[in-house]
Amino acid sequence: MIGLSFWLVRNFQLMPAFDTVNWIRMFEQPHFRGSFLRTLVQAGAAAVITSAVSFPAAYAMAFFLSAQRRRLVGFLLVTPFFTSYLVRVYAWQTFLSDQGIVNGALGLFGVGPVPMLNTPFGTMVGYLTLSLPLVVLIQYMALSMVDRNHIEAAHNLGCAPFRTVFKVTIPSARAGLTIAALFCFIFSFGDFISPMYLGGGTAPTLSMLIIDATKAGQQWPRAAVVSIVMIATLMAVAIAATTYAYRRR
Repeated sequence: MIGLSFWLVRNFQLMPAFDTVNWIRMFEQPHFRGSFLRTLVQAGAAAVITSAVSFPAAYAMAFFLSAQRRRLVGFLLVTPFFTSYLVRVYAWQTFLSDQGIVNGALGLFGVGPVPMLNTPFGTMVGYLTLSLPLVVLIQYMALSMVDRNHIEAAHNLGCAPFRTVFKVTIPSARAGLTIAALFCFIFSFGDFISPMYLGGGTAPTLSMLIIDATKAGQQWPRAAVVSIVMIATLMAVAIAATTYAYRRR
């Protein structure tokens, strides 16, 4: 892929070469820089929101549910992966459209229609659909390995239950919680289905730029440039996240 990024396209045909023109043209375009920043921000927001939404469910599984109910909830979390992600995204269009189920319910209270489809909100719903079950499972495994003696010691020393979660439980499960957020970031950063079919495709991400480059004059070298930038970004984020997750105090 690195070698391909230096090739040229002439008369819609790939020509082996070693020319930096593809890199220069891509980085000179404000369109590319805007798409990179948009993709980075949306993936980061998806990681934060998904982690926050998943934590109560994972915490309940780890500390309140019986073993039988944990197995049932775990099975239900795996069930969405039995179907295609694209099918699930199309299903959300039925819910989020102006004449969809959600706006139909809001209309009963005299509210709406609220624009949700073809918006950043729709994109975020797609990201949560992609990552939420997996994040809950990873968080649950991290929380289930927390030493209960530390929690009991905190309670014996007068620490309130809510404060214990932030002072003891979350720091003890820091590695697993960070890895769960990292997985969500990686999935969201490379996803093109949600921005395309739920976000409307009007605010392109890097993955959408790859599709546009391959369709416009068979510009595979420029698509390779975008791909390398995505891989380098994900590697940098993964290294930073794992360093933070496993560092010692």
